[in-house]
Amino acid sequence: MTWKCAVIDVPFGGAKGGLVCDPKQLTAADLRKITRRFIAELGDDIGPNTDIPAPDVNTNAETTAWIYDTYHMMHPGRNNLGVVTGKPIGIGGSHGREQAPARGCLYATQTALERGVAPGLPSVEGATVAIQGFGNAGSHAAALFAEAGAKIVAISDTRGGAYSAAGLRPSDAVAHKKRTGSVVGLPGSEPIDDHTLLGLECDILIPAALENAIRRDNAAGVRAKLVVEAANGPTTPAADQILLDKGIPVLPDILVNAGGVTVSYFEWVQNSENEQWDVE
Repeated sequence: MTWKCAVIDVPFGGAKGGLVCDPKQLTAADLRKITRRFIAELGDDIGPNTDIPAPDVNTNAETTAWIYDTYHMMHPGRNNLGVVTGKPIGIGGSHGREQAPARGCLYATQTALERGVAPGLPSVEGATVAIQGFGNAGSHAAALFAEAGAKIVAISDTRGGAYSAAGLRPSDAVAHKKRTGSVVGLPGSEPIDDHTLLGLECDILIPAALENAIRRDNAAGVRAKLVVEAANGPTTPAADQILLDKGIPVLPDILVNAGGVTVSYFEWVQNSENEQWDVE
């Protein structure tokens, strides 16, 4: 986070914090209680001018609403909106925040290709794209890359994946996942596992799930022309060297997914100034 903020010239520092649990095994009430207790225990270790959390894996705008509400109850009579970013629009959130990591991913990729980073791949238009991870970053990246003219050939989540050489419609995948809880079984697709997805012959591979997806033991199988790190730390140092030796450029996470913290900063500025900007 420190390097990411430095790369994009945002005046925040850097840290990550989290709670060890499996949210898929917990009720919404459990998650709310755990989150509120966590914030109560943190006390003055967070604050609008101290330390400002933002949503990451397995958290969303509802989580940040609980964080803000808990902190605000403990510090009444102040403008506490800036204590956390990624909030719902109705309580000081910023337009564009949810799509920001994926939009930054697209912009970074477009700029890199315009500069000739991947020989033989001049733009995202017409490019074949495989996306590992179909959470916030992955699902929005699929939609935005498709909108920019790319063909999404494969997607996956924790249960498995879906592949189609003819291309998948991101909106159909989102609707299917909402109905079934997974992209597996998406009509018009073939099943695919993560290992196969990471080794697909495609133009752009986007690891958008968890860290250490591309490692020493599977990096040699990567056949994409460009790897775009939408997740945090998806490529290990050993894998990075293997990809370099294979001539596959890697756009690093500290640039690619920095759209999230960029708009978090914009949200914090809006909160501090009691403003709300439109998405443009």
